[in-house]
Amino acid sequence: MAREFLGRGWAFPVGLDTGGRIKMSHDEEDIREAIRIILGTAKGERVMRPDFGCGIHEFVFAAINPATVALIENSVREALTLWEPRIEVTGAQVSTESLAEGKLLISVDYKVRTTNNRFNLVYPFYLTEGK
Repeated sequence: MAREFLGRGWAFPVGLDTGGRIKMSHDEEDIREAIRIILGTAKGERVMRPDFGCGIHEFVFAAINPATVALIENSVREALTLWEPRIEVTGAQVSTESLAEGKLLISVDYKVRTTNNRFNLVYPFYLTEGK
């Protein structure tokens, strides 16, 4: 019964299965894809829901320093808390190890509320275009 709450939705990216139907994702994978969608969507990007998404995209041209890193981590926590009610964010850390490659690695630790299962997702946030 608890797994029913985890839900199912269209797989991301959208595609077709072998039967020609829309691919679906289920349970924890659906949550993982929802997190990627939230982090990958800039606020204002969706016309009918301009507040949907995450504010990390505002930092693309910002100087990366400890204050900016803290703001990015806070933005991730706020967006996921607001838009993904199936999880509790237990941590969000930004790694600048790949900064020379033009990206930040955002590590999100979260717990699925109905199952208490813990997961980690590392989201690459590209600061340079074309990646």
